[in-house]
Amino acid sequence: MTSFLKDDRSSSVALWLFLTAFMVMAMVVVGGATRLTESGLSITEWNPISGALPPLSQADWSRAFDGYKKIPQFTELNPHMTLVEFRSIYWWEWSHRQLGRLVGVVYAVPLIYFLVRRMIPRRLIWRCVAMLFLGGLQGLVGWWMVYSGLSGRVSVAPERLMVHLSLALILFSLLIWNGLEAQNGKGRVDVAGSFAWGGLGLTALIFIQAMLGALVAANDAGKIFTDWPLMAGQITPPHYWAGGLWQTLVHNPGSVQLHHRLMGYLIFILMAVFMATAAGARHIQPTVRTGAFVLGGLAMIQVALGITTLVMIAPLGLSITHQIVATLLLGTAVWFSWRARRL
Repeated sequence: MTSFLKDDRSSSVALWLFLTAFMVMAMVVVGGATRLTESGLSITEWNPISGALPPLSQADWSRAFDGYKKIPQFTELNPHMTLVEFRSIYWWEWSHRQLGRLVGVVYAVPLIYFLVRRMIPRRLIWRCVAMLFLGGLQGLVGWWMVYSGLSGRVSVAPERLMVHLSLALILFSLLIWNGLEAQNGKGRVDVAGSFAWGGLGLTALIFIQAMLGALVAANDAGKIFTDWPLMAGQITPPHYWAGGLWQTLVHNPGSVQLHHRLMGYLIFILMAVFMATAAGARHIQPTVRTGAFVLGGLAMIQVALGITTLVMIAPLGLSITHQIVATLLLGTAVWFSWRARRL
């Protein structure tokens, strides 16, 4: 049996972590499409093993449809839905859950292999094991989210959707960061560098913006106040503070859309300052300078996509593209933050 790596790096482990990160990104995109098509409540049971098989007979389809007919989303929103229409939303949710199972296998099986062969750099072992448990927790949180929409509501609770997305993006970010660690080894770190701190700050803001986007999606807030830059001709939406603090922060469609807009403006301004600082900085590594411009360019593309998606009343294709670029932007920010810390 081989010993632990002496040079503290492994290209095989790095490739595995990057591949898993890509699959988690795909999970985020498919999950977003599932929400946008209102398909997330089509499967009303959580069967981690047997649920891997879709309905295989007419009786199976009828049984699945009968389960959906018992929840408020059907009785209040879709009482005239046919079995054919039900199948279309069922496949979105089934694909999302199936992709989650696949991600689990793609991560867990190589993890066991790498541990047995002692191929994981010693300082990354506990991180890789922790990410396995985080992935398992994500599955539980996914069902916790779905469960909130099976009674008393016609959709999942916005705060639970936000938690579900936040865990996915945390896992996505950790996979990228530790993939870079496995690929490059420990190295020399400059934690006091201005670009290192600036990159981490921007990464945090991008993550928060994604959480605000989850609240927009959960409240269908992208389909109201579709004028820009005002909201129904006003700076703030009507009834901004209706219902108290929790309602304003989480459940009020107008307020959550305003918060998402404001954070977008803030990130746009800070990115412009960041790019200007990188352009004028002396003694900066060329990779860091280029990374700052790539990060800023992606942020500006994302802002333009967000505005276009809003004024076009959130068409499915544009909405999914907006989510893809958001995930790419976060991944790029994580890479930049890691790279800016390296001497």
